[in-house]
Amino acid sequence: MLSPTVAGCGGPSPEELATISYVPLERADWQTATPEEVGLDPLLVARAYYEAQKRDTLFGLLVVRDGKLVAEHYYNGADVDEIDRRASVTKSYTSALAGIAIDQGFLPGVDAKMLDYLADVAPRITDPRKWDITIRDMLEMEAGYPWEEDNDLAWNILWTGDYLHAVEDLPLTADPGTKFQYSTLTAHWTGVVVARSTGLDLMSLGNEYLFGPLGVTPGENWNRDVDGYYMGGGDILFTARDMARFGQLYLDGGVYNGQQVISTSWVNDSIATRVKKSWSNIGKFKDMGYGYYWWTATCGDHQVSFAWGHGGNLIVLVPDQNMVVVVTADSFYGPDNFTDSWPHEKANIELAANFIASLPAE
Repeated sequence: MLSPTVAGCGGPSPEELATISYVPLERADWQTATPEEVGLDPLLVARAYYEAQKRDTLFGLLVVRDGKLVAEHYYNGADVDEIDRRASVTKSYTSALAGIAIDQGFLPGVDAKMLDYLADVAPRITDPRKWDITIRDMLEMEAGYPWEEDNDLAWNILWTGDYLHAVEDLPLTADPGTKFQYSTLTAHWTGVVVARSTGLDLMSLGNEYLFGPLGVTPGENWNRDVDGYYMGGGDILFTARDMARFGQLYLDGGVYNGQQVISTSWVNDSIATRVKKSWSNIGKFKDMGYGYYWWTATCGDHQVSFAWGHGGNLIVLVPDQNMVVVVTADSFYGPDNFTDSWPHEKANIELAANFIASLPAE
């Protein structure tokens, strides 16, 4: 029977939807299933892929339900092996590595102070408020540093690759712990703190405790700053399937293949709404909030958490559907590529949001 969500909506006919390709490629890294086998309406899935083919900066769209890859297709020259910069999706990986550092006893917890791990910078700090910045403040984007796109000094620093001095030189625009201000520099410094606390760079730490256990390998061109620290705020490279594996790890409470890779408590703390009304609505993503470098929102009848990178790169967790939705897209890398990117980014985000909102409540 035709889904009532599709019937009468003025979109493509069931006959058109039947021609849409989204059958996953059979590979050893993912068990596959049909939508029907996991209780999904195939017409709702097909409609999402019908819309996906219209997006001119979209690279990939994947749907995982009950741990099985049920839909997958690539666009605009991309394929299953496409690996590219996932922009600020990186921040969610940095959050995971921070949690692992705490789980392993390298960091004492989220109440540890940022400057305790920046001894080379600390003697030059003149704003006493900066001594109060905690790892929790950083993870919740409430450290007090400005959003780079809204601050010329921060924006210019962001593209130099020279970041440690900015802990001192970049003025706070809010008291720590009082105001959400999205800051890529803050996320990068979180990565520096994690690296210094563990004695391992983020790539090595990830290979031992996160990427390795998941059986995934980041691309070799993950950028570093001038001091050699991997970019904790952006630029990690993964395939869409790798991103889906990371999403499934969080959906499963930090467990993969019977191994507790990240503590369940860290996963739950990270994807919970810790900061409310952190951003305006984006299409059907409403009531947007923030956790530990994860966004949260309502979407139709569903509560979601998602990693979000520029261009519309996404890993969306839909717990009540036991679902992960992954979007990969052109990240519009570079300072000269931001101006006209938002309409494309918004369209890619809305693609995922519209699909999720169309799913009936369980």
